[in-house]
Amino acid sequence: MSQSSYRRPSAVRYARHGDVSIAYETFGDLTSAEPLLLIMGLDFQMVWWADEFCAQLVEAGFAVVRFDNRDTGLSTHFDSRTRQHPVRVLLGGTTPAYTGADMLDDIEAVLDAVGWPSAHVLGASMGAGLAQALALSRPSRVRSLVSAMGPPVTAGPLRTLTYLRPGALTRLALTGRTLARNGPVELLVEVYRALSSPGYPFPERWAREAATISHERSPRDPRSAQRQTATARTFRLPPLSEVRVPALVIVGGSDPLIRVSAGRYVARQIPGAVLRLYPGVGHTLPAELWPDIIHELRDLVARA
Repeated sequence: MSQSSYRRPSAVRYARHGDVSIAYETFGDLTSAEPLLLIMGLDFQMVWWADEFCAQLVEAGFAVVRFDNRDTGLSTHFDSRTRQHPVRVLLGGTTPAYTGADMLDDIEAVLDAVGWPSAHVLGASMGAGLAQALALSRPSRVRSLVSAMGPPVTAGPLRTLTYLRPGALTRLALTGRTLARNGPVELLVEVYRALSSPGYPFPERWAREAATISHERSPRDPRSAQRQTATARTFRLPPLSEVRVPALVIVGGSDPLIRVSAGRYVARQIPGAVLRLYPGVGHTLPAELWPDIIHELRDLVARA
C-alpha cells in the first residue's frame, strides 16, 4: 500500500458563518454512508489527509469530509504583526486573534453545510484537541471520537508543555530557517519528514506532491501556526471524563513532538476509551497502518 499518487478532488466547497469561510471537500455518499469528519493539525492544509486514505475509508463504508482550518489553505486567513516561539505563544506571549470556540464554530458550520447533524470525528495533532473539545462542548454533534497524536485539550498551557518535546519545536524552527533558501515546497517536505515515522518508509513522492499542491493552493504564512497555537489558552471545558461517546486514542511510540504519556492520559480519562500505541510511528499515520486504523474505526461505529 502506498501514497504514490495524489488525485486532486473535483470540487472545493465553502461553509460560511459570519465573516469566515471554511473550505472543505467530500468523498463518498454523504446521505447514506457513515459520516466521518477529518480534522487536520496545526498549520497543515486538508490535502495532507491523503486522497488514498479517504478512498479506502469510502470503500469501508464511510462518507468523508475534510476541511482547511481557519488560517490555512483556502479558508479565511487572519493577521498578526509579530512572530514568536511556540512555547512563548502557548504561555501567553501573544493576544489570540480568535478563540478555540471560534474554531469549533467553523467545524459546526462544515457539518451544517454537508447536512450532518452529527458525525464520527477523527482529529490529528491539534485536530485531536479540537475533536476532544467538540465532544465535550457540543456532544450532540459527535457520534464517536478518534484522538490521534494529540495532548489533552483540557490540560492548560503549563501542563501541555509537559506533554510536548520542546526540543522538537526548536528543531522545526531551525529547519525552517535552514531550508528557507530552498523554497517553500522543500520546507514543507522537510517539516513533514521531521514529523514522520522512523519505523516506516518515508513517502517521499507523495509528500512532495502534497507539499506542491499545498503551496499552490495557498502559500504558507509562518504566523498562522502561532495564531492557532494561541487558541489553546482560550478553551474552557469540562474534564475529559465527561466524554460520553466511544473513543479511540492513537499514539505513536516514536512521536518526535508529543510524548506517549499524553495519549495514555487521554485514554485513561475518557470512559471506555481504547488505546492503540503503534511502535515506530511518529507524528503521522503511515499508509501501512491505514487498514488497521480503518478496522478500529469500524469497531467504533459498531459501539456507537
